[in-house]
Amino acid sequence: MDSTEFEYPGMTSESHPECFNKEAMPAQPKEKKPGQLPEHLVKQFFEEGYILIEDFFDVKKELDPVREAINTLVDDLAKKLYDAGKIKKLYKDLGFFERLTKIEAEFPGANIILHKTGKLPQAFRDLWANDRLLNVIEQLIGPDIATSPVWNLRTKTPKNNATIVPWHQDSGYFDNQSYNVLIPTAWIPLLDTDEFNGGMQVAKKGHRTGRVATHQCCWGNTWYVMLEEEEMKKTLGVDMDKDVITCPVPYGGMLLFNNLTPHRSLPNISNQIRWALDLRWQRPDQPFGLYGLKDGLLLRKDGKTVEPDWEKFESVDRTTVQKMSVEGFVDVIVDEEFDTTIQGPWMKKWQITHMNTHTDAHERAERK
Repeated sequence: MDSTEFEYPGMTSESHPECFNKEAMPAQPKEKKPGQLPEHLVKQFFEEGYILIEDFFDVKKELDPVREAINTLVDDLAKKLYDAGKIKKLYKDLGFFERLTKIEAEFPGANIILHKTGKLPQAFRDLWANDRLLNVIEQLIGPDIATSPVWNLRTKTPKNNATIVPWHQDSGYFDNQSYNVLIPTAWIPLLDTDEFNGGMQVAKKGHRTGRVATHQCCWGNTWYVMLEEEEMKKTLGVDMDKDVITCPVPYGGMLLFNNLTPHRSLPNISNQIRWALDLRWQRPDQPFGLYGLKDGLLLRKDGKTVEPDWEKFESVDRTTVQKMSVEGFVDVIVDEEFDTTIQGPWMKKWQITHMNTHTDAHERAERK
């Protein structure tokens, strides 16, 4: 059955298990490269849809610089808000895990502005193209590797419902060309412990059918699509009692999963911000899944490192092109620099079952 026979563009009966299960596993190198995983963990990625690796990064050399880069981004945001009269203090006396919370209290939505940043500090670039990490990705997709155009700095301030991400598959956001493309994600937390800070849950084996289930839009007062548990059971064969796995990731570790693995983040009930990066890769000869708005960036060809053109990649701001894909959007947002809403083409894929500030802006733009 063709997807055009369904009511909403994202809905489809297509099934591509061969792209996500053990049939898709590349031949593993006879001699392991630095950082590469034992074969049983690679098999787990294809059989269960995820791997939790507790100790992978050199935190001082590879992750602490990412924290420092985020500190700079927060400082830049604070100065911009302060200079515009949006906040009364810069809160320079507060640290990595507290400062944005105070800024957010004065200017609700500050975390969204930071989330929308298209800036890729050098530490982010270094992590995305980290040789040991790419050696792992090679085990999942082969020797030709490009970045996905979709990456995120996650700014989960404490006790903030707007930062809770409901159950979804990543292809629920991507265009339908991603339904048969394997896109691994590394979710990398940047805090000392993931307990109580709004960590991740996955529904293991939820990718096995090769299906993208029917999502809705949008959850709470967010731009997030959502996947109902009954739909997970019916379409993806998930046993919600046995298959849901909580994945606490220590600092220096990462969670790997694919774009059909259902996952969500839990509420942050701690007193600290839970910072995390999610980075994605795929084969460069496959569609990039972002509606033709932005391409990925080649990192490796035939297993050999390619010098990436980060400036060109960063020059196309994903958030901006997503907004501009919504016809009439430029006439809707007046104070763009301090806009705390997010819109994008995924809102056209699914039924909008809950209106909020994000969907309101989308609907107004669509009516223009």
